[in-house]
Amino acid sequence: VQVVESGGGLVQPGGSLRLSCAGSGFTLADYAIGWFRQAPGKEREGVACISSSDGTTAYTDSAKGRFTVSRDRAKNTVSLQMTNLKPEDTAVYYCAANLMRSRCLATMTEPVYEYDYWGQGTQVTVSS
Repeated sequence: VQVVESGGGLVQPGGSLRLSCAGSGFTLADYAIGWFRQAPGKEREGVACISSSDGTTAYTDSAKGRFTVSRDRAKNTVSLQMTNLKPEDTAVYYCAANLMRSRCLATMTEPVYEYDYWGQGTQVTVSS
């Protein structure tokens, strides 16, 4: 049981990237799925979440208005569309399943320990 993240890369400030989270051995739609990121020397932080129960989404302040999380049940994937990227978005991005709740909290305030089935992450670098 795991997830596999993909889609990272090098992009210029103001550019866009679309990350994908694929489930292996379980159905992503059965869980709230969160996107997180971790920059060197910093703690892992939440970015966006999509609920399993009703598909509602939640974003942290840093992502709101720029990032969009969506789910493709047929492909067993969850995507994170990122636009207007900034150098401070540079980090390794991870997705994970919330094992304790099916609905995301507003502004994604649920603690990281609620999530499991972490993947290896995908590097996003925003630089000119």
